[in-house]
Formats: sequence, C-alpha cells, structure tokens
Amino acid sequence: MRNNSSIVLIIKLLILQYLSVLCVSEDNFDFFYFVQQWPGAYCDTKQHSCCYPKTGKPAADFGIHGMWPNYNDGSWPSNCDPDSVFSIHEISDLMGRLQKEWPSVSCPSSNGNRFWSHEWVKHGTCSEQELDQHDYFEAGLKLKEKANLLNILKTAGIEPNDKFYSLESIKEAITEGVGHAPGIECNKDSDGNSQLYQVYLCVDTSGSDFIECPKLPRGRCATTVQFAKF
Repeated sequence: MRNNSSIVLIIKLLILQYLSVLCVSEDNFDFFYFVQQWPGAYCDTKQHSCCYPKTGKPAADFGIHGMWPNYNDGSWPSNCDPDSVFSIHEISDLMGRLQKEWPSVSCPSSNGNRFWSHEWVKHGTCSEQELDQHDYFEAGLKLKEKANLLNILKTAGIEPNDKFYSLESIKEAITEGVGHAPGIECNKDSDGNSQLYQVYLCVDTSGSDFIECPKLPRGRCATTVQFAKF
C-alpha cells in the first residue's frame, strides 16, 4: 500500500509540475500594442465624460493609453498576477514624466494613480517575465519619445485644427515617421464626425523596438477623419 501511495503522490506531483509549466507558457505573449490617445477626441464624444487631471489640463499632445501584451492570433492575456499590486513607490522617479506623457482624462479628476494601477494590473502583470513594474512604465515613456506622433503628423501637414484629413494620409505619415504601419481607431463626436482617436503601434516583447504588427486592430474609421482641437 505504501508503494501505491508513493506512486500516486509522484503522479500528482508530476501533474502539478506539468500544469505549472503549461500556465507559464500560456503567460508568454507575442508582442505589445503601444497605444497613444488623442485627448481632443476623448473629450469630444458622447461615449464618456472628460475630466482633466488634478495637475491641470494636459498639453495638446498624444498621451499614452497603455502598453498591452497580445498574441499573434489577436487575442490577449489580462490580469495575469493577482499578487502583483501597483506601487507608486516603484515608479516615484518617473512621476513627473508620467503625469505629462501618460495622463488620465477620465472622470473623476485624479492624480493618475488609479489609471496607472489599472494599466499595470490588467496589462503590465502579463509581461512580468520581461519587465518589472518600473521597467514597464519606463518602456512606455521611451517608446513615446521614439514615436512623437504629433510632430510626425504636423510634418506631413496634418494638424489638430478640427479639419478633416484622409485616413490614408494619416497612416502614410505615421508609417514613414515610425517605420511601421499603425492601426488607427476612431470615435464619433456629438455631430457624428469620425475623429482620429487612438494610434496602435506594435512593439517587440522586450518593450523597446517597434515591429510590423502581426495583427492590426480593426478601427471603425471613415475615409476622412477629423483631427479635433484640444
């Protein structure tokens, strides 16, 4: 009986080991979506309310929405580590840059902590095998420096002046400026105008280099879109 019990125990341990390896492999991801958001479009829609951060109105610039692990088939992991909580102390040296480049314009008005906590818990924890909490947020800030979308678009004569521009001209400008094709997401304002809302760029699993997107998100945009003032 003792031998049988030992065999059963060994089998259980092997099964648990197999499942743990399987869980780790499922946590691996293929690339990041690095998503930047135009605040003028966020604040000019019926879909949600807009509140400026407690630090004041953000600059008229694209702000980081997030850096989201994805799989090549278009699916994605989320909330991968319930034991990994957001800690403001981990990113205290990045605070000034985060408030400027990664602001929250959702309501109620906040200091950004709730927004960053959400991004880390839902998305960042799924890339912990590559980036710890500090590295995750720092990587996002560095990527924004590399892809200065507002300057790229202005150089192509596309400015946030409430005018309409062809969707293709926006994609071409960003492709030329970054070196890789973007995914574009639009929203609609209260008048039903299609507006430039979010830009998706794909990044390797190290969080450092832009790559061609294995799969671009489907954005519902008209052939011409408005670049709203902010």
